[in-house]
Amino acid sequence: MPIRITGMNSGLDTESIISELVKAEKTKVDSIKKKQTVHEWKQDAWKELNAKIYKLFQNTLGNMRLASDYSKKVTDVSNPSIAKVISSDSSMDATQTLEVKELASSGYMTGAQLGDDVTNQSLLKDLGIAAGSTITVETGGKQMDIAITDDMTVGGFVATLKSAGVEANFDEKNKRFYIASTKSGKNNDFSITASNADGKNALDKLGILSYGAKELETYRKYAEMDADAKKAAVDGDVAKRLQSYISQRESLLKTQAEQTEALNKSKDAFSTEFGEDIESVDKDALQKNIDDLKAKIEADGDSAAESDKAELEKLQGKMSAVENYESGKEALAKTEQSLGNVESYLDPDDPTKAGDKLIAEVSDAWDKKIAEATAVINAGGSLTGSGVNRQEGKDAKIILNGVEYEGDSNTFEVNGLTITALQKSDAPVTLTTRRDTEGVYNIIKNFLKEYNSIINEMDKMYNAESTKGYEPLTDAEKDELTDTEIEKWETKIKDSILRRDSNLSSLSSAMKNVMLKGAMVNGKQMYLSNFGIETLGYFSSAENEKNAYHINGDEDDAAVSSKANDLKAAIAADPDTVIAFFSELSQNLYTELDKQSKSIDGVRSFGSFYDDKRMQKEYDEYKTKIKKQEDKLTALQDKWYNKFAAMETALAKLQSNQSAVSSLLGGM
Repeated sequence: MPIRITGMNSGLDTESIISELVKAEKTKVDSIKKKQTVHEWKQDAWKELNAKIYKLFQNTLGNMRLASDYSKKVTDVSNPSIAKVISSDSSMDATQTLEVKELASSGYMTGAQLGDDVTNQSLLKDLGIAAGSTITVETGGKQMDIAITDDMTVGGFVATLKSAGVEANFDEKNKRFYIASTKSGKNNDFSITASNADGKNALDKLGILSYGAKELETYRKYAEMDADAKKAAVDGDVAKRLQSYISQRESLLKTQAEQTEALNKSKDAFSTEFGEDIESVDKDALQKNIDDLKAKIEADGDSAAESDKAELEKLQGKMSAVENYESGKEALAKTEQSLGNVESYLDPDDPTKAGDKLIAEVSDAWDKKIAEATAVINAGGSLTGSGVNRQEGKDAKIILNGVEYEGDSNTFEVNGLTITALQKSDAPVTLTTRRDTEGVYNIIKNFLKEYNSIINEMDKMYNAESTKGYEPLTDAEKDELTDTEIEKWETKIKDSILRRDSNLSSLSSAMKNVMLKGAMVNGKQMYLSNFGIETLGYFSSAENEKNAYHINGDEDDAAVSSKANDLKAAIAADPDTVIAFFSELSQNLYTELDKQSKSIDGVRSFGSFYDDKRMQKEYDEYKTKIKKQEDKLTALQDKWYNKFAAMETALAKLQSNQSAVSSLLGGM
């Protein structure tokens, strides 16, 4: 908006005058804006109501129209502290007996206490553990050998245990290892055994040397291996390591090629720029030249020649190129060394096959593992561990109707029941499976609560008091009121925004009619009143709640809580009829709402219960009208400002002429 300075010569309050002259036109702008605001509030009211109706339609009715939604089962446990039971829809209505004989537990190891100075950062070699000490972790049918290295720390050992498939931690406060299986059950238990003599020493130094049942089972398995079993084990490990080496070789060859190519490019670039072979450069002589030139430039100070500075920069670039080249050569040498180490395990004639070194190493490792296991088994019961507290993993065991079931979890799924054992039982407990009549009752009650909430809101909106004379406030009008006064004013308009709305009336009537008509069950027309569900009557109902339904005997509804609960009685006596009625009633209401929400081209979107497209179009038309009217207002304002500006110019000229005449007369 341009800044105008007016009334300089005339002394008139031009702004106020023009404001009054265009007041009628500005009123037209405000009038359209107010209509647009009312329209926007109406859209917002419909959007909010539409969301509630759509939830009733899509979720509540979408489920209730299916009889299966009511077919819930529940199982009562005579002693809930023994077991928890979840019933599926397919479970049988029956009374059964259950005994919990054993609970599932995870394998657990609490290590012996180590020295006060041991932390997660402690090196294993400082605990007296030799590099090359090997232990084997087995869990869940899988095994992993862990070889101790010179730089392995306590924390690193814990991380390796975890990668082997067990939970592990070293508690620095208590100075102990804690190790557990990731799952409960006997078959998911773990064992940690020595794979060689040094491995036994390592386990002892770490406080986790155990000769429990699981460990002895593992040792016995190795000690009793025959030649064929050993060969199969060796072949299996060779195959695993072979694939790892092949993968490493491929990666190293790729790296070698990339590094070689980079060196060659660097060499060529150096030759092009400096005219010599990079490998023939005397670094000491080059460094001396750099140092001498630096000293000369520093000595010359501000008078140093630009050519000397350029030469120094060139020599420094040359040195940088040489050093980068040498660094690249060192990296290539390390890659080639790693490649040579990997290839030493492969057949030199066929790198896809295992070499003699790999086969020998694996075979030797298995010899040591078997020898250690044999020594343990031969020692019988004379072996002692390192003060380990070992808890073996156990399976859960229950007896249901005289039949025993075992599993690695405390949860069993039997004939539609999900039974979770909580504690052992001294005596059988009773499981009674039945239809969840309370659940059926709650489904109906919750539906009516949701329906009532929507119908009451629709009636309140339709029957709202007239707000004739109330219009949205302009910015100028808001400036004269407090925030509380503005909110109160706007709320009054918004509360009546859908008063006597025809769309609201037709939708509300359609829903009420479906509920009044009831449903056909087995050839018989039935109504909500047949199940003790009624409205309170015109004079007993609160305002705008005359179409709400109440369940007689509902303890949460003070208006009818003293009456007999016919709905609960009907569900208990004949649940199938109750379910059939409400399934059909829900289907009827669903069908009606589906019809009401059909898409109408240019008027209504699918899933909308009001003419959302039409209302949006009308809102956009208001924006166009406002723009046109504002353009007219601006044009009128500009017209008057131009007129007053011309007047000011004329007055300025007149005053100038008068001053000139006065000056002449005064000089005579």
